[in-house]
Amino acid sequence: MAGLGWFVLIFGQLAVLTLAQNPFEEKTTFEAAFQGRCGHGSPCEQLCYELHDGMYECDCRDGYILHKNGYSCAELNSTSPSIGDLGELVEDAESDEQNTDEEDTIEDILYMRGASFTIHLEAPEANSTVANATKLREMSNEIPRAEQRPTSQGPNLEQKLPSTTELVANTEPACSLDCGPAGNCYVEQQLLDDVNVIVDDEDPESASTPREQRDEVAPRRKQGSFRQRCQCPLGRTGDRCQLESEVRSPRFTGSGWLAFPALRAAYKHVQLELEFRPEAWDGVLLLAGERDDLQGDFMALILHHGFIEFMFDCGSGVGTVRSTETVKLNEWNTLSVYRHRWDAWIQLNQEKRVQGRSKGLFSRITFREPLFVGGPGNTTGLEKLPVRSGFKGCVRHLEANEHHYRFPLAPQGDAANGFDVEECTADRCSKVPCSHGGKCLTTGGDTAVCLCPLGYTGDLCETRVDLQVPSFNGSSYLRYPGLADTSLSWLELAVTLKPSAPDGVILYNGHHSDATGDFIALYLSAGHVQFTFDLGTGPATIRSEYPVKLGEWVGVRVSRTGRMASLEVEDYPPQEILAPGAFTQLSLPLNLYLGGAPSPDMYSPKMKSTASFVGCIQTVILNSREVGILAEALGGVNVGNCGHACEARPCGDAECRPLRERFTCRCRPGVPHPCPAPDDYKPLATSPARPNILASRNEKTVPSFTGSESYLHYNDADTMKRIISYRVDINMRFRASSSNGLLLWSGRQSDPQEQKDENDDFLALGLKQGYLTLAYNLGSGEAVLRYNLTRLDDDLWHRVRAVRNEQWASLVVDSGTGVSASSPGQLRQLNTDTGLYIGGAPDIVRTTGGRYTKGIVGCISDLILDTDFSVPLLSPEQSTNTHSCIP
Repeated sequence: MAGLGWFVLIFGQLAVLTLAQNPFEEKTTFEAAFQGRCGHGSPCEQLCYELHDGMYECDCRDGYILHKNGYSCAELNSTSPSIGDLGELVEDAESDEQNTDEEDTIEDILYMRGASFTIHLEAPEANSTVANATKLREMSNEIPRAEQRPTSQGPNLEQKLPSTTELVANTEPACSLDCGPAGNCYVEQQLLDDVNVIVDDEDPESASTPREQRDEVAPRRKQGSFRQRCQCPLGRTGDRCQLESEVRSPRFTGSGWLAFPALRAAYKHVQLELEFRPEAWDGVLLLAGERDDLQGDFMALILHHGFIEFMFDCGSGVGTVRSTETVKLNEWNTLSVYRHRWDAWIQLNQEKRVQGRSKGLFSRITFREPLFVGGPGNTTGLEKLPVRSGFKGCVRHLEANEHHYRFPLAPQGDAANGFDVEECTADRCSKVPCSHGGKCLTTGGDTAVCLCPLGYTGDLCETRVDLQVPSFNGSSYLRYPGLADTSLSWLELAVTLKPSAPDGVILYNGHHSDATGDFIALYLSAGHVQFTFDLGTGPATIRSEYPVKLGEWVGVRVSRTGRMASLEVEDYPPQEILAPGAFTQLSLPLNLYLGGAPSPDMYSPKMKSTASFVGCIQTVILNSREVGILAEALGGVNVGNCGHACEARPCGDAECRPLRERFTCRCRPGVPHPCPAPDDYKPLATSPARPNILASRNEKTVPSFTGSESYLHYNDADTMKRIISYRVDINMRFRASSSNGLLLWSGRQSDPQEQKDENDDFLALGLKQGYLTLAYNLGSGEAVLRYNLTRLDDDLWHRVRAVRNEQWASLVVDSGTGVSASSPGQLRQLNTDTGLYIGGAPDIVRTTGGRYTKGIVGCISDLILDTDFSVPLLSPEQSTNTHSCIP
């Protein structure tokens, strides 16, 4: 037992001179605190929590209860030990706790060196039960024993009339209105000032009042007339509470409240989400606790001088967390509250989180009273709070520990009772019944719109639509799986779109939900196409030279390799940029969004525009694969049809493929060939009015090779310094129809009359029997690395990355699994002097030492070296027998 350290038990609310003198038994489960830290030396049988002040406590899992020794656990259904001496567990005689959650009955017992204890048990007062256990106990005569107060056996949800009745009783007759069986009649002033209100700092009358006097919240009134009024229960309205009403989004008048059942399983952990629209700077938003006089544990959300204050007391002192910003008056605000044991934080309107901590060693809050929303309910002892009046304004969302509260009375809702609550007219969503799973969204100015799921449209999502070419209206988006790690080193993106507004996000994919980390964004800003990306060391943005024309189809192509990216709009010259820093890879695990996003908060603040796209998006090609815009979408909102010819289904049972203003038909298996097509249809590539932009671009920028004495040659310093030396990083796209052929070569020159040295330095990349092969020699032996996971002689575009770092090398094809190898010997540097040959080489058998007999038959594009240098394929030092690649 020496490892347990020292401890002393202090019991509260036990109450006789000794237990032997009074055999009255009272049960309480408890927590114990020990000096030291959790770890191998702690005696805790199941769970251990480190406290502040160099202490720790033990705890048990669900279904167990902490033993008298403070460290072992016993099953809840086991027989409790009888009480014969100090420290044994005893049973609670209060009948109102028989059905409460076992965890919620846990009380705090403090173990502290040098503390003495005295046990008293006072008889309960007549007509009342013993008050619930108060956690601050008598300790070394320094901590006063908490005052015992009677409380009701169960929650009383009757409305307590405001104290205004007492103030005006001397001058006004008793209230005589008939407010129905559940309504209350009371007298109130006709002026706006209520009794228990904080005087506004901006009020001229209160400006000269000392702050100390104003914060006392003493009842006072301006002179004025009085009137009688009915205070109606939840579900009733009218002058005499004669009318039925349904409250979906409650509005509180400052004197009303809603009551929900007591919080369950929340003694250690509470997480709240709240949306509210305040009409005054002060008021009690939410209140819950152990007793109806605030003498036990409690937590409260207060609106005080416009600031949110979260107050919580675990039994040894009140902790308060206060927002740094004020709420937005007469606007919707969001509030998140998180409390775990002593610690808590709040976040108002997505601003910075504010943290706080409660006092003392006790960490649990017992909730037995109802959860009051909009006011203090029937709670007394409000002098602990800086505000006593109720909240004035609307609440439309309340969630506690993942339970979403419904505001109507049970069984239609969750409310147990309420007074002076009316329907919030500011929340227009309660008047907008969206159909087919649509969700209502308020847009400001007390207006609301329905966000319709894919396949539905209309003001209330009442109309089903056959989507062909999607259109976006500024509140729309489509959602897809993110790129994840498929675009670590390179990204190819092509989009065909027709914008109707000069600003809007076309495509976005991020890394973190808080808008930090890597991201890519393609968007319009002032009519210019912009591409922004961040690899983790700062953003880089490319901007098109000319703005696009609204209402016309436009093709956009983005290419990124490592830190380098290019942007090409239509047939204008591409723009290029190099990202800052040293990072070269891009990781995007979140969903990819097209046309917008659920919230602009998801976008990186490094973007120039966060408006949603307005217009049509026809095709999206990612990494050489066309995305099924509608078929592959995980979800979407408010997506309509663009008004394209494909909507009339001109291809019958075949697939209609839009090509800007026109279309073509793609036959499905079993459909006769040729597919039906309109008589005036002409392929886009042969249209004289608008040539195929992709074909035009390829003809201008992509060389093709015949395999026989067909190559490009470079020997400039910018190229060769990235080939020679200790490291090389090659990133390229190619398309090949031959099973064997050289892609890249750099080696050593030799006299034609001499035999080549078998250990001459060289680097070769090519196809052998359809598989990609990297071979190199640094002067001490040849290494051959073969990528045998897939054949590449299929005449399709493939992306390849070949990296050599000293002796080690790796190959990756199309974002697949990488393979690696190492060269023999000790030499680590590549020294070549032939320059760089692309697609082939002169006298290829001798040049390559017989390793290759011909060059590649196909096309090569986008050759990037060391992630930052794009080899100019259009302007080589020498070009032999090359042609333009036919797409």
